Amino acid sequence: MFPIRDHNPSGRTPYVTYALIVANVGIFLAYFPQLSDVQLAYFFYDWGLVPRDLSQGRGWSGLITHMFLHGGWMHLFGNMLFLYIFADNMEDQLGHVRFGIFYLLCGLAAAGLQVLASPFSDVPMVGASGAIAGVMGGYLLLFPKARIDVLIIIVVFFRIFPIPAWTVLGIWFVLQLFNGATTPTDGGGVAYWAHAGGFIAGVVLSLRPWLALGGIAFWNRTHGVPPHPEAEYSVQRSSIPKIPRRPD
Repeated sequence: MFPIRDHNPSGRTPYVTYALIVANVGIFLAYFPQLSDVQLAYFFYDWGLVPRDLSQGRGWSGLITHMFLHGGWMHLFGNMLFLYIFADNMEDQLGHVRFGIFYLLCGLAAAGLQVLASPFSDVPMVGASGAIAGVMGGYLLLFPKARIDVLIIIVVFFRIFPIPAWTVLGIWFVLQLFNGATTPTDGGGVAYWAHAGGFIAGVVLSLRPWLALGGIAFWNRTHGVPPHPEAEYSVQRSSIPKIPRRPD
């Protein structure tokens, strides 16, 4: 199940969002194609976030640098897709500077919860997903009824369904909690607690702007969706001709 777009694009250019995407892609291209697997491991130990190092009072720069590193092409693509879908409306609502600060604070909160969950792990954490989870948490609070087009893939079945943001993001958050509680935290893989920490931080940091906008009155005024005209999307029919079944 993959979110691919929302129905209310931002009303102004999300410069910070675009800058973050360019920075993540540019940094990835600067190191990933040139490094072998062994070199990549050392690179991540130097520039990623290693909970054990942080617990021992070193490696503080990793709190920031880990947000701009990715472990592979799909890791990068998935994170940038989620950032592109959810960040523009958040930046539009918060403003460019406040959104940039909000993004970094969510990334720091995500890192903090992951370190608390596994303070002595020597597995480097890399990726923007903790900060992006914060964007998703803020989006859930401000725009719970926004329609998100989700691509559902079941074996060879492909279908796009519009689903309310509260459903998509709520299910995603519950899955992070469940996987975090049932997956060893020191064996590598997905940093589920970082996702959960970033998401919670995004909700908490968005409470003040939401209340300033009127809280529930803001929801009533906007019907729970970004205050921009809804985009119309059309799905093109396949140009591949159908082959009729031959009689037996």
